[in-house]
Amino acid sequence: MKDETSVLEYSDATIESRGALVPVRLKLSDQGITFRNVKTGKVESFAGGDIEVVNWQRLAGGYGLRIFTENGNLYRFGGFKESEQSKLEKFIKTTYGKVMTDKEFSVKGWNFGAAKFEGAALSFDVSSIPAFEIPLNHVSGCTTGKNEVTLEFHQHDDASINLVEMRFHIPSSELAGEDPVESFQQRVMAKASVITATGDALAIFREVQCLTPRGRYDIKVYPSFIQLHGKTFDFKIPIQTVLRLFLLPHMDQRQHFFVVSLDPPIKQGQTRYPYLILLFANDDDDQIELPLTEEELQEKYEGRLEKEISGPQFEIISKIFKGMCNRKIVTPGNFMGHSGTPAISCSYKDYIHSQVEIKNGVVHTFSSIEKGEYNRLFDYVNQKKLRIKNRGKMEMGGKNDDFDDSDADEPDPYMRRVREEAQERDDGDEESSDDEDFAPGEEGSDVAEEYDSYAGDSSDSDESDAGSGSDAGDRKKKEKKKEPKKAKSKTVSEKPRKRRQKKEKDENKPKRPQSAYFLWLNEHRDQIKEENPGITITEISKVAGKKWKELEDKKEWEEKAAEAKAEYEKAMKEYKISSGGGASSPVKAKNKPPKTKKQPKESLSPRKDGSGKGFKSKEYIEDSGDDSSSDDRPLKKKSKKEESEEEDDESVSGSGSE
Repeated sequence: MKDETSVLEYSDATIESRGALVPVRLKLSDQGITFRNVKTGKVESFAGGDIEVVNWQRLAGGYGLRIFTENGNLYRFGGFKESEQSKLEKFIKTTYGKVMTDKEFSVKGWNFGAAKFEGAALSFDVSSIPAFEIPLNHVSGCTTGKNEVTLEFHQHDDASINLVEMRFHIPSSELAGEDPVESFQQRVMAKASVITATGDALAIFREVQCLTPRGRYDIKVYPSFIQLHGKTFDFKIPIQTVLRLFLLPHMDQRQHFFVVSLDPPIKQGQTRYPYLILLFANDDDDQIELPLTEEELQEKYEGRLEKEISGPQFEIISKIFKGMCNRKIVTPGNFMGHSGTPAISCSYKDYIHSQVEIKNGVVHTFSSIEKGEYNRLFDYVNQKKLRIKNRGKMEMGGKNDDFDDSDADEPDPYMRRVREEAQERDDGDEESSDDEDFAPGEEGSDVAEEYDSYAGDSSDSDESDAGSGSDAGDRKKKEKKKEPKKAKSKTVSEKPRKRRQKKEKDENKPKRPQSAYFLWLNEHRDQIKEENPGITITEISKVAGKKWKELEDKKEWEEKAAEAKAEYEKAMKEYKISSGGGASSPVKAKNKPPKTKKQPKESLSPRKDGSGKGFKSKEYIEDSGDDSSSDDRPLKKKSKKEESEEEDDESVSGSGSE
């Protein structure tokens, strides 16, 4: 609290607003009483000469100040201590000439009494002492029934509990010609915050494009409220709910946004719209003539409005809103973004990229900001002398290093080293990979010969169909199982890849030598940590990469790296000799599938009876020296190439005999 001879300030006060206590900054001065909403920033005030009654009253958990003005408005402030009563009483008497009295309330808990109307407030008295008071500007509707009146209230979005409605039973009156229920309703509606579209509109804008809430609306401006009339929804916005006005250019420089900040926000079902966003094209011109005389404009709006307004439509509507709501319009200043416009494209309340914390503790988060905008944002914030929490990290190694676009194109030495090692591991795995050695489609491959044992062309399969019994069926199954695999294609397969067998590490194998950069980094890592306390691992690599790039004399480290490489190559040669021809040989021998020696099966020998009589398998041939001999013996299997050469010889000899 700030205490001076002519000013009293309370930074932790509250005010009753639509059934909830809202934190405000309260200031009492000889000019009047001013209070500012801590959350929304809305400022309201009334002159000291308008004060009619000032009361000190007891509230739940503390004390409050009740002020009744001449125009019938009731203001109730809270957050005071009992020790401040005498100070406030003296200040109000000296400054405003009013005596502050204690306001007592009935705590009997009776639900019957008398209703009294005092200005814009309804007091319910029990035994001539008020039990509670209702500011009628909190009432949103009033309906009647038989001997009953129902009051409906505006809801406060930030309040955990809201009073929705209150019902009063009114006994019938013996006075002739007067209905007490109707009289009660009329007195409530005279001061209630109920908007009715009576009279002519001051200005009408047809088919205005609205981004929030989305759609096209006819905007009708009345003296006390603004109506948005659409095809589906209709909104009525009281003038006093307008907090701020913004006129902002679009990034394409061909359109303008007109933004109206509202508290309380307008609602569409359960959706709240705290901002009204209108979009206008720059080339849409209009002309408006207000149906008011010059005296009325001067008396009601104190010269803030002109009778005739012409120009672009966004300028006309902004001037009308400014004059009627008595609010300043926020427009762009001298800031210019990376794109050449006084705006920055970003997202609100997304992944954290930039945070703005205001004095009342509210944090606004902006994300998806282009990297080119960071330099200009940083300079702008510095000019405004705003504190940046992570400034030390941003200025590490020089001014705005993290915002320098040139760093994005420089390769990270650590990442480059990791990629090189990964490539070398992949090359080593290819030498010992089962998939690479398994190439049945290639000529001269052992596996190809193995798989060709039972693979035949279409003519062979037709021949085998002529066989009977289980022999032909067995051969078909084997031909299916032993069908050669197709050659690998470079296109990506949709099927999941098989996991490679983990390569066993040999503890005797020499370790690869470090590069000159890593030899240098190992000796300077502690120095970098001391120069930049609290630095992370990723930031160490960035700082080290930059310092290595700026290092002029790298000869010492390159020589050390060359010596380490020579020692590694020498150790690698000795290792290969001791391991018997190379480090990859044991792995190959281990991973390669063993060859199975083919032996003749009885099922493949020629049968003496049955429909397959006389048929002989390819594994058995008849001795060319003895035609009558039936002694068949197995020979070594022939490859496809040898079989094709024999077939060519037979075809040539056959054509010669013909």
